[in-house]
Amino acid sequence: MDGAILPALADPVAGLARLFAERAALHDGEGSFPHENIAALREAGLLSLTVPAEAGGQGIGLERAARIVGTIAEGCPATALVLAMQMVQHRGIARNAAIPPAIRARLARGAVERGELINALRVEPELGTPARGGMPATTARRTAGGWSFSGRKIYSTGSPALDWGLVWARTDEQAPRTGLFLLPMRAAGVRIVETWDAAGLRASGSHDVLMNEVALPEDHALELRAPDAWTERDADTVAWNTLLIAALYTGVARAARDWLIGFLRARVPASLGQPLATLPRVQEAVGRIAALILTNERLVANTAAGDATAAELGLVKTVAADNAIAAVQEAVALCGNHALARSNPLERHLRDVLCARIHTPQPDAALVAAGRAALFPI
Repeated sequence: MDGAILPALADPVAGLARLFAERAALHDGEGSFPHENIAALREAGLLSLTVPAEAGGQGIGLERAARIVGTIAEGCPATALVLAMQMVQHRGIARNAAIPPAIRARLARGAVERGELINALRVEPELGTPARGGMPATTARRTAGGWSFSGRKIYSTGSPALDWGLVWARTDEQAPRTGLFLLPMRAAGVRIVETWDAAGLRASGSHDVLMNEVALPEDHALELRAPDAWTERDADTVAWNTLLIAALYTGVARAARDWLIGFLRARVPASLGQPLATLPRVQEAVGRIAALILTNERLVANTAAGDATAAELGLVKTVAADNAIAAVQEAVALCGNHALARSNPLERHLRDVLCARIHTPQPDAALVAAGRAALFPI
């Protein structure tokens, strides 16, 4: 075991989180991407954590990865999301024997030596998330030298800083295949359209990526299958994705709790003559917040150390998201108007934590899968 999830890690990770927190409001207000945060992660060697040790990385396990993502999220959840996706993608690349060894080595070397960023580009305007099924419109056309690639991806987290994209696309063959293509993000024909203007995670740079006749070499088609051969997602990838997302939003809830505690200790209403923190009703509410956060921390840590099914992982993500949202909403209810003032970070934590439910699997899909597994066990 890597150890149970803790409220914070020793420096440098906790130190980075504090640094990121100092500029989180600025990036949130501007909707700007925190390039300096990514540079700090790169300098600290945190962008190659899940690259295998034999390839020069650290090859860390899921428990430790969740602790790191959760701690960074206390300072800037948008930065934590970019880091989480970097971890998930490199973990998957290292385990995917279908990817040519030379490509795997190249991507690992880029992360270790230069801190290159990678993320999956899967969602499309018409398709939505591929997790719900359907064929992508993004198309790879055969050429004499490899492939010509065209399409549009949305919600491309980290796009202003990505070096590589793992693009979900279809071929133009008579019997189309679907799969992953490796896209150099600075290739001719690739353009980022700054469309991301959401209520929460405003600094994540989840813009649209347009690809217009992008030339790709033959070996950049990493894994292609008949569409119906993609029925099952890789269990390891599901575990990493769901638990890192759960850890991230638990980090947001911790940040809200910490601000709340400081506020309640310092706030002395004239009619009370002592801090709000002395009131039993307030103590009870903070206790409820503590219970929700503790539940998430133990749930993520125990699941990361075990062998959960896909249905169980979906439930963990759903419960963790609900708990994190409930914790922040409880804090907002305690603070009244102060909670919604832009001069305080609590309103930002509320907007950020509400994004928890939009990540795959969404609550309805997770609950249906869990119900089906219970009703019709294999």
